[in-house]
Amino acid sequence: MERYDLVVLGSGPAGQKAAIQAAKLRKKVAVVEPRTVGGVCINTGTIPSKTLREAVLYLWGHRQRGYYGSSYRVKEEITIQDLLNRARHVIAREDAVVQDQLARNHVRVVVGRGRFVDPHTIRAEDERGATDLQAERIVVATGTVPARPPSVEFDGRRIIDSDGLLELDVLPRSMVVAGAGVIGWEYATIFAAAGVEITLVDKRANPLDFVDGELIDAEKYHMRSLGVTLRFGEEVTAVRRAHSGDAVVAELKSGKRVMAETLLYSAGRVGATRDLNLEAAGLGADERGRLHVDEFFRTSVPHVYAVGDVIGFPSLASTSMEQGRIAALHAFGRPILPRSPCAPFGIYAIPEMAMIGRNEEELTRDSIGYEVGRAFYREIARGAIIGDDVGMLKLVFRSDDRRLVGVHAIGDGATELIHIGQAVLIFEGGLDYFVDAVFNYPTLAECYKVAALDAMNKLEA
Repeated sequence: MERYDLVVLGSGPAGQKAAIQAAKLRKKVAVVEPRTVGGVCINTGTIPSKTLREAVLYLWGHRQRGYYGSSYRVKEEITIQDLLNRARHVIAREDAVVQDQLARNHVRVVVGRGRFVDPHTIRAEDERGATDLQAERIVVATGTVPARPPSVEFDGRRIIDSDGLLELDVLPRSMVVAGAGVIGWEYATIFAAAGVEITLVDKRANPLDFVDGELIDAEKYHMRSLGVTLRFGEEVTAVRRAHSGDAVVAELKSGKRVMAETLLYSAGRVGATRDLNLEAAGLGADERGRLHVDEFFRTSVPHVYAVGDVIGFPSLASTSMEQGRIAALHAFGRPILPRSPCAPFGIYAIPEMAMIGRNEEELTRDSIGYEVGRAFYREIARGAIIGDDVGMLKLVFRSDDRRLVGVHAIGDGATELIHIGQAVLIFEGGLDYFVDAVFNYPTLAECYKVAALDAMNKLEA
């Protein structure tokens, strides 16, 4: 029996940060991981999808088409291997970084599938045998797996989930994406930009309803310009192979049938808790495999914490890292500084979107007076230089005190641009800061000054 101060189940962003934070507190820490380190984030989720996006933008010359025409691309014949080779290279690099960070902090990595034996004991098992680890504190950071309803016959080739995208051997000519959540939305635009004929289906009339409506309208317009067919308010009731065997048919509740070479089923993810033997620890998961926690990420069993995607929304790598750090601090009685009530959210579609704070719909619902300022990339010198005619930065200010309450961006670099607004919002700054600030020229950051001046003109009219 090996004894530790902390055992972490999972080495994704949440688990990694929890382990390293505890190690920096001079605690003896072990991480149990059934495969290579990095979890879903590095191996099948965040890193691969964002790398595929960058590869598509580069190889298909998407950013240069405004100058060189819609037929411009880096190479004449682009294959799925061109995309996946770049993804595998980045995955290998990130894997090495995580391994190095864990090693430098003297965190032991135990390879195997972890499960509870009792509230303080984890058993890690693989083909070589089992190792029992006893811990004073335990952090569950096992992440999620794609939802796979029994009615859908996944075959890894024609009918796949988001994990199966990395196993494709050819780039399909057409694809049905069932589910317009963040993952489905991102992959629909990425493959559409690669020339794949996409049909995006979702039973909700307004998917991504937490995003500012103006950004969604702009995103839909751009998706249609990429040739994406949107079937919102339509529910997939059955998926089957076509009689020819070389296509898939998605049957919709409305009676429509959509045929494509490949179907990507992307209707959510569930917590990876099924094999953890939670009952041995006195725990239970909800119907989607998620664990419930308090504000310090402590479960109903006080010495067991849960962090990352396994606890549900917002299911972001960025917030998961912070959750892991806070859980480790709390587990060992260290002080925790007050946290900001809001965090930035990025959606890496084409074009990308980012947001923090409140949007117009929320403020209208709560009867809060506000004014909006906008800056369009096409009117900014940097926007013209990079050839982005879609981009926009939208700032939302309270009418009474002109305080910034929301930042929303779409376009190239939106997920980076949002952080300027994040700092001002968290420190309760307002319109006057942006009006008086000097930004480098030409940069996209200049959008902040232009948007603030736009709002000021309306407030002082």
